[in-house]
Amino acid sequence: MHDDATPAAPGDALTDAPSLDRRDFLRAATVGMGAMATAGCATTIPAMPVPGIAPTRLDTGTGAGHVVVVGAGAWGGWTAYHLRRRGARVTLIDQYGPANSKATSGDETRGIRSSYGDRTTGEFWAKWARIALRRWNEFDAEWAAPFRSKFFFETGDIIMRATDEPFVKKTREIWAAQGVKHEVLTGDECRKRYPMMNCDDITIGLYEPDAGVVRCRAATQSVAAIAQSMGAKFILGRVKPGKIVNGKMDGVVLDDGTVIRGDAYVFCLGAWFRKFFPGVMMNRMRVPLGTACYYGTPEGDNRFTFPNLPSFNFPGTTGWPTLHIDSRGFRVRGGIAPPAPPAPPAGSPPSSSAPVPTPPAPADPRQEDPDLSSRWANQANIDGTRRFLQRRFPALADAPLLETHACHYEISVNRDFIIDHVPETTNAWIAGVGQAEGFKFGPVAGEYVAQRVLGTVGDPAVAKAFVLPKEEYAPPGPAPKPPSEEEF
Repeated sequence: MHDDATPAAPGDALTDAPSLDRRDFLRAATVGMGAMATAGCATTIPAMPVPGIAPTRLDTGTGAGHVVVVGAGAWGGWTAYHLRRRGARVTLIDQYGPANSKATSGDETRGIRSSYGDRTTGEFWAKWARIALRRWNEFDAEWAAPFRSKFFFETGDIIMRATDEPFVKKTREIWAAQGVKHEVLTGDECRKRYPMMNCDDITIGLYEPDAGVVRCRAATQSVAAIAQSMGAKFILGRVKPGKIVNGKMDGVVLDDGTVIRGDAYVFCLGAWFRKFFPGVMMNRMRVPLGTACYYGTPEGDNRFTFPNLPSFNFPGTTGWPTLHIDSRGFRVRGGIAPPAPPAPPAGSPPSSSAPVPTPPAPADPRQEDPDLSSRWANQANIDGTRRFLQRRFPALADAPLLETHACHYEISVNRDFIIDHVPETTNAWIAGVGQAEGFKFGPVAGEYVAQRVLGTVGDPAVAKAFVLPKEEYAPPGPAPKPPSEEEF
């Protein structure tokens, strides 16, 4: 065992780590110690079979060693929680705090659904998503009252398509094989059930009734608070990786020189992976900027408010109704492209010269830096969401834009999660790169990461699927097109 803070080498100047008092952290996470005591220190989320995951051993001792988790977001918080359940001593570190405004998990809400017919490993993704969905329901049932904040809303999710395209067909096949409750609606049934939507071109709707929406910022902060109430230590600070000695990472180093040592290290860094491990991650992932727009709904018109409308999925656009708990507005992610310019009238003389295209503005590298990015929603994104409302929700065509939210997310070169050792180490792990889907999987992914770190491989096929990919994006390379069915 190692102390939390020890010198990396003789002569290093060290100071006390800037650790947050537990009560201060819980207060920042909107819950007091009294509420935590009322509910108990460890959650009662029941063990259930998870592909690739061995049964959780509830053990709050210290026999599993000391694990340092860097990043207290959607995966880092759940990893810390599951490590404590498996007996590890845990130090959780974040440079800005759980679900801060720079983090992907710092947004208001995220969709939870299991429609993954667009992925080559859709069966696996759907199975993990269904288990995560149950876990989120159970988390809400246990913690909504102590935190005085509901987390999960069972909105249901409707996929609308003009044709029975491969994504829809494959999703139905997966759901049928896995016994997932769902409905297949005709276009007429869609129009009858959802008169507030313009479904005039829709021929098929795929409805998942128990899908929903989680308040991601509140949930992420609460999970980190629960982990701390279970004994995890939280440190607010920026770190860099320590030296690798004999195949092991020897600590992480805070900006003030403090070295935090453990037996193992887990890096759940999201969009910061490329900055933290540039040689490993720079060309194995991209960090696009996603934008969501929130619109006001007509006063007294509850058609666009939960529970009167499910979350929705049209080609290239997702969203969900206003949630009464915060009333931020009607959420739209994605949009409709502007119409093509009209063709010249027949018989028009040819143009004397072709128009000179406007050169693209030079890329600002700061906009790919999660520390420096302005995260402004550009007008093109806003206009695209407006065109979507005009097309699909005519009653909201002139709805006021209440706010926008933009954040970075990550896409790996092979479009799968990465859960693997930091190269040349046996005790340090990379965990994340969520493909714009990572948040929903937090309760399950955190358990899987915890077991891997503590020495249990589980299903070899699952472990193989998440290895650090050998291939890379060709630098400098444009950001990849996001998955059409992304949850954001």
